[in-house]
Amino acid sequence: MGIIDFFSTDIAIDLGTANTLIYVKGKGIVLNEPSIVAFDRSTKRIIALGNKAKEMQGREHKEIKVTRPMRDGVIADFNAAEQMIREMIRLTNTRNKYFASSLRMVVSIPSGSTEVELRAVRDSSEHAGGRDVYMIYEPMAAAIGIGLDVIAPEGNMVVDIGGGTTEIAVIALGGIVSNESIRIAGDGFTADIQAYMRHQHNIKVGDRTAEDIKINVGAALPDIDNPPPDYQVRGPNMMTALPIEVPVSYQEIAHCLDKSLTKVESAILSVLEQTPPELYADIVEKGIYLTGGGALLRGLAKRLTDKISIPFNMAEDPLHAVARGTGIVLKNLDKYSKLLIR
Repeated sequence: MGIIDFFSTDIAIDLGTANTLIYVKGKGIVLNEPSIVAFDRSTKRIIALGNKAKEMQGREHKEIKVTRPMRDGVIADFNAAEQMIREMIRLTNTRNKYFASSLRMVVSIPSGSTEVELRAVRDSSEHAGGRDVYMIYEPMAAAIGIGLDVIAPEGNMVVDIGGGTTEIAVIALGGIVSNESIRIAGDGFTADIQAYMRHQHNIKVGDRTAEDIKINVGAALPDIDNPPPDYQVRGPNMMTALPIEVPVSYQEIAHCLDKSLTKVESAILSVLEQTPPELYADIVEKGIYLTGGGALLRGLAKRLTDKISIPFNMAEDPLHAVARGTGIVLKNLDKYSKLLIR
């Protein structure tokens, strides 16, 4: 081991639109926080991060700015992203207290990222202290994270529904054979719910309330087993500004998410159309794997199975699949070196 390696720290980052997870070699996932930061407008310094900043969202005054550096799976605010990554790394306590250790990073990115977006991730990571920065596509990381052998001569298909993007990929022999990245995912579902509440119930709800509705009564089908009870939503009437309270059922949410889910189905079919016959046969035999927070939508696997006539398998712990996979790659850089983007 060289002197540089002795003072280096290996970390993997799932830099998500909704949440950022950090995996430290030898420790596992040590941080899982919302990708939100709160700044003091006058000093430009971070005053809260993650869950603490999320609690401020929608409640801030003019001296505080709450922002999400990531939009649609990519960096939207370079300065905020850099500060967020730097602060989250500091919270992991991975730095040597006596020596300034360098960081070797593996960062997951959407498969549809442009060269400009790749550069933004690399620059933010380097400015946050990264000495060697590697990147890996999210569907590849998700496949590794759920235990698939991505190097084997057989086809695997993963649908990773995150906060900003839905990543769909067919993987074989250590590469992505066909893929599509669409900007319809958790944030889009939240926006659909907000629009539905305005038009159907004449009530204005913020991002946090819409997110709560999605978690409590979000569904992909109007008829599911073990349906959740109606969720009570409070807010201002858009006509009178007086407070109102309305119950929202899972059937309503299934109806309001239908258009977005239909677009996800179309993207999956598009990727299957591009898939070579031998790999297609493997996918039909093994099924398609669902990962990401969006995979937790009630009835989604059944809806997709009925629509596409291929079994959809819900991954175990789908929220952490990409982070786990990125961590596995970090521990086995030599084995997975051809999967990395530098």
